[in-house]
Amino acid sequence: MLAEPSPSSRNRISNREDVARLDFDKHGGLVPQVAQDAYTGEVLMVGYADVAAVETSLEEGEVWFWSRRRQGLWKKGETSGNTLRLVSLHGDCDADALLALVVPSGPTCHTGSRSCFGAPPALPALNDVILDRAREPEGGGYTAKLLHDRNLRLKKLGEEATELAVACADEDPERAAEEAADLIYHALVACRSTGIDIASVLEKLAERLPRPR
Repeated sequence: MLAEPSPSSRNRISNREDVARLDFDKHGGLVPQVAQDAYTGEVLMVGYADVAAVETSLEEGEVWFWSRRRQGLWKKGETSGNTLRLVSLHGDCDADALLALVVPSGPTCHTGSRSCFGAPPALPALNDVILDRAREPEGGGYTAKLLHDRNLRLKKLGEEATELAVACADEDPERAAEEAADLIYHALVACRSTGIDIASVLEKLAERLPRPR
């Protein structure tokens, strides 16, 4: 089971009393609802929700919207199967917009893309590049060489960890940042070779965060 990330609980929406505090009047009975991958941080889509949609999302654990085109409740993925499992729901500071932290079961966009926006944060974007390079032949670029050469891959992983340690020992912040970036890149390549995706790595980081009080 995926661990839940732990943002502040100040604006957490978890029951009918919390829903009643949302301002649906500002947008004619609706609030904008943004779906964001709970672990990669990628914004997947935006829609609208009314009171019934929010309450149904909380009850069923999957994200529902109000479809302005259909004029009715709409469960994301009800026909495609690409649902959004709700991890947690949060109102903004004015209580007139929602952020749904979700785990997608497939592409979110109707075009077949993972996101409707195509603007992933740095780590998911880097992971995409590594996945793309994995399709290259052994004689391809540097990432492809690492993915096809176990000894080189592990050697570079160790080297980058050592270089980061030296930069930190020298108290050189600029070099430490560069070496940390190199280490993260090589770590993601090494993880990719075992079939681990960035979401799995970020999930483990989420498990280490303190629980909200």
